Amino acid sequence: MSTRRKFLQQSAAAAVAGMLLPGLTRAHSLFSANASMPIGLQLYTLGDLMTNDAKGTLQQLAKIGYKELESAGSQKGNFYGYKPKEFAAMVKDAGMTWRSAHVGGAAFTMAQVMKMAKTAEDSVRIQKMMEKYKDAPKSMNLTENYQELADAAAEGGISYLVCSSIPVSTMAEMKTAVEVFSKTGETCKKNGVQFAYHNHQTEFDTIEGQRPFDYILNNTDKELVKMELDLAWATKAKQDPVELFKLHPGRFPLWHVKDLDKVNMNPAEVGTGVVDFKHAFDNAKLSGMKYFFVEQDGAPQPIQNVTNSYNYLKKMLA
Repeated sequence: MSTRRKFLQQSAAAAVAGMLLPGLTRAHSLFSANASMPIGLQLYTLGDLMTNDAKGTLQQLAKIGYKELESAGSQKGNFYGYKPKEFAAMVKDAGMTWRSAHVGGAAFTMAQVMKMAKTAEDSVRIQKMMEKYKDAPKSMNLTENYQELADAAAEGGISYLVCSSIPVSTMAEMKTAVEVFSKTGETCKKNGVQFAYHNHQTEFDTIEGQRPFDYILNNTDKELVKMELDLAWATKAKQDPVELFKLHPGRFPLWHVKDLDKVNMNPAEVGTGVVDFKHAFDNAKLSGMKYFFVEQDGAPQPIQNVTNSYNYLKKMLA
């Protein structure tokens, strides 16, 4: 009797374990997969460092441990004054990979840019940025130069061309964004590059009964137009990133890993603020995430800030 009872108890335990272990194993495997991914950086975080000394700055980033990079516009144009092949070679020589490039969606007017501000701090930050770039050479944008930018992405050998922002404060602007993204997505595909769109907070405003985030994703081909989800701006807009993943599973191959301070909700070092990174990373597979980039707009001590963010992520994902 005792032998039979022991057998039944062991069988029951095995059955319960059989139900629980797949979930536990899946969670562990997802976290392990994240831990093995290289940590990337959006170069916008570095301010003038890339403009003043691109080669030296890249070498500093490699020493920190960064492996993947996403470029941004600069006072010297889209690629810091270099041709795409030249910049790609410089990144490779530093032991990293240029994975993605941010480019503008349109030539913004000051009024259009200011509509993106949600707070007084936002307004000040935007005005400083506009003042900084007022004398910079005009950069190409997707509305006017989508073919040239897709060609440049292919020349640089990058995987993603990303629209950093585009006006979406009216229904007409949202429709234009869909047209521009559809054309760019098709052109990028022909060049072996994936197109994606990066959000700010304003994509979650309601415009004539529609959120730009929903309108754009619902009216573009999911294979041609992907998303780079900025976890911080989504959080600031009171959006749960995981719920967005559920709305469009697999459509978020890129993330911006950015934090917001606990007092003013301004960009901060990763791990010091309010963004729930573990919640997002636990659902990376659902999102389709392939690469992620640390970003901190207006970082006061860029190299120290990105070092601290790197160290936090490395520990969290270990």
